[in-house]
Amino acid sequence: MSGGVISMVVAPWILACGFLLCSSSFLGAEGAIGVNYGMLGNNLPSPAQVISMYKAKNINYVRLFHPDTAVLAALRNSGIGVVLGTYNEDLARLASDPSFAASWVSSYVQPFAGAVSFRYINAGNEVIPGDPAANVLPAMRNLDAALKAAGISGIPVTTAVATSVLGVSYPPSQGAFSEAASPYMAPIVAYLASRGAPLLVNVYPYFAYAADAERVQLGYALLSASQSASVTDGGVTYTNMFDAIVDAAHAAVEKATGGQAVELVVSETGWPSGGGGVGATVENAAAYNNNLIRHVSGGAGTPRRPGKPVETYLFAMFNENQKPEGVEQHFGLFQPDMTEVYHVDFAASS
Repeated sequence: MSGGVISMVVAPWILACGFLLCSSSFLGAEGAIGVNYGMLGNNLPSPAQVISMYKAKNINYVRLFHPDTAVLAALRNSGIGVVLGTYNEDLARLASDPSFAASWVSSYVQPFAGAVSFRYINAGNEVIPGDPAANVLPAMRNLDAALKAAGISGIPVTTAVATSVLGVSYPPSQGAFSEAASPYMAPIVAYLASRGAPLLVNVYPYFAYAADAERVQLGYALLSASQSASVTDGGVTYTNMFDAIVDAAHAAVEKATGGQAVELVVSETGWPSGGGGVGATVENAAAYNNNLIRHVSGGAGTPRRPGKPVETYLFAMFNENQKPEGVEQHFGLFQPDMTEVYHVDFAASS
């Protein structure tokens, strides 16, 4: 999860991406909606109960932040599409030791490959820019090679990034990777383009709103159809911040690849229902997530990619009591006792 503030001259309510900077066709799941299954809680239901909840709530895709054999076992024959992450602390070994990558695949992918629908493997979450960034692409290459050596095909290997990789994000058409991130992102997106694999991006309009609620219109951040704010950029109009952020990332990728297409998957997005943050209410969280599901599932895509819905994963399934105090403990759709924090209509994503 990412969020923060930078200094940028922007018009009111146009802070679509600027304040986030400190912060498909793949397997036929364009416009699919999934939910992140975070496990930083000491009071969460068992994996079997959680996967049963996914099925009962019509949630057809899940993202796991790290490999967990109990969860993977619960996912067998569930039909749920799975994004499987590595621990960030494993990136150095995955990058430097091909035998470790082979062992990782043999432990967490091979035993489940026939019965679990793996969508992507992401090597690291939100480590670019930063000290571990240099390990990401070598880790991706070694995991790719390990999958191939194991006879496993059709699982793209990628990474998940925060919007902190962007140095320019407004207007969206001028999106570009920062000087700190570009040396890592440019070869990564070129590699993804060569493999036909997507880049995973964590997108949080909430943090843009919370950083400057006096100037960012709430409706623009919440994808509320009734709001009147919009941003015009190169002849296209943005009526919500989510699309603006996604398209700024699209523009950055295109600049880095010389125009080669790389699909984006929104691997995290959400809104806190409590914790004391600006705008962190049950009503706003319910509005954001339900509006987002309708928007993504409607098939309109973004202004830069009209008609190409974005595969999107909500954060997160549960309120997690071992995350940092404050809003981070309140992004869950459900309480640990499996009751709803608020109702989310996943039927709209079917």
